[in-house]
Amino acid sequence: MIIFENLGLIDFKDAWNYQKKIFREILSQKENNEKIDKIKNKVLLCEHPHVYTLGKNGNNSNLLINLDVLKQINAQFYHIDRGGDITYHGPGQLVGYPILNLEFFKIGIKKYIYLLEESIINTLKHFNIKAERLQGAPGVWIEPHNEKARKICAIGVKVSHFITMHGFALNVNTNLEYFKYINPCGFIDKNVTSVEKELKTKIDFTYVINIFEKEFRKIFESLDSKS
Repeated sequence: MIIFENLGLIDFKDAWNYQKKIFREILSQKENNEKIDKIKNKVLLCEHPHVYTLGKNGNNSNLLINLDVLKQINAQFYHIDRGGDITYHGPGQLVGYPILNLEFFKIGIKKYIYLLEESIINTLKHFNIKAERLQGAPGVWIEPHNEKARKICAIGVKVSHFITMHGFALNVNTNLEYFKYINPCGFIDKNVTSVEKELKTKIDFTYVINIFEKEFRKIFESLDSKS
């Protein structure tokens, strides 16, 4: 069972705390030996006010501004417990936090990230955007193998006790100016983009959410937990 919950525009720390609450609930269910098909997997969808997050092994130097400038641009900064380096979240960006029991889906972390990328790639097909993977760089890219390579979706996750946290950030109508204050995901030679930039028009955000939910369900609910 996968339950989707739309949190709307929510402070990053509030969403992070909510993730941890759900994580603890799923872990408790597992420790109490509840039937695996009774454990509720959740996907939280939201937007955040301007915020930068740095993964546990990220490099602080990839934040190119100091705290004073952060205040000037009305942004926050958190060093968090996911993988990956630094990224930006803000209004117009679809952020997703799947909190899944991977044992139910019979997959490991590499397969999980691959399928998460696939759900984004399939979502973007609805907008006639051809998105791909770039080996060694988790996330979803456009024209990844030439000088025009640009990231449209960042992915950074944490898995503990086979339960996932954190997830993805898909640039829909995102203000890309905020990326100039960081080396996105640690890269200094790659650009970022959004659905709006690629199509040269603003996109119905709710429509993107609905498409993503269908594509995510199609992939993950097709996995046979009893295989």
